[in-house]
Amino acid sequence: MNLPFFSELARLLRPDSVFYLLAETLMIIFFSYFWVATQFNELQIADDLKKHGGYIPGVRPGVATSDFLHRSMSRLTLAGAIFLAILAAIPTLMNFSMEIDFNVATFFGGTSLLITVGVLLDTMRQMESHLLLRQYDGFLKKGRVKGRS
Repeated sequence: MNLPFFSELARLLRPDSVFYLLAETLMIIFFSYFWVATQFNELQIADDLKKHGGYIPGVRPGVATSDFLHRSMSRLTLAGAIFLAILAAIPTLMNFSMEIDFNVATFFGGTSLLITVGVLLDTMRQMESHLLLRQYDGFLKKGRVKGRS
């Protein structure tokens, strides 16, 4: 029994189709905002800051702090969601633009890049702490990555 609707839907949702890429990108952005909305409560954070005497320089405590946190998280979430969507789209874009086999292109996908960068940053942090523990100043003064504390 062949149902044309499901056949067309299966064709549209193939991993190498433009519709799949668009749907994947939109879902990543939507679920990024959804996760932040469920996990980050700016009202509670603003109240906690106010109760414990903390503040954000240039922002009044209370509702203004809550609004500032909401705007900041919206901007950060958008930047992070776009970054994740680009990482997820890399295999499909490599398949389209460079005509690389999709199975090979998925090897260079976003997950492997995130894991690789995470492992490299953790390895650098461990090396720095080990050298600092052993009081080896030569490498740390010259080779320290700028902007890291």
